[in-house]
Amino acid sequence: MRKLLVTGLIAGILLTNSSFAQQRDTTLGQKIGHTTKKVGKAIGKGAKAVGNKTAELASKGSSAVIDKVYEGKVTAAGKTVYINDQSKYYWVDKKGRRHFVKESQLKPKM
Repeated sequence: MRKLLVTGLIAGILLTNSSFAQQRDTTLGQKIGHTTKKVGKAIGKGAKAVGNKTAELASKGSSAVIDKVYEGKVTAAGKTVYINDQSKYYWVDKKGRRHFVKESQLKPKM
């Protein structure tokens, strides 16, 4: 991802500099600069999504190995419930964070 971002930025800079050397019209340079910013934001957004998914999978994987899965119950949203070594119930969100819940907040698995 970094190589793609760096390559895009270098290409944008080179194209911007060469367009200024050949012609004095700044609109082409402004368009390239705007496109470069859009590409950079898109790459950042994609990288954030990949990082969140990786954190989610890592957290769920470690929870499944270390902690017990509560087979008979799920959260109100249908998420898998884990029980840690201190007998606390929790579920893992899309960003890999643990959300602790009370047993009374759980519903039977259907």
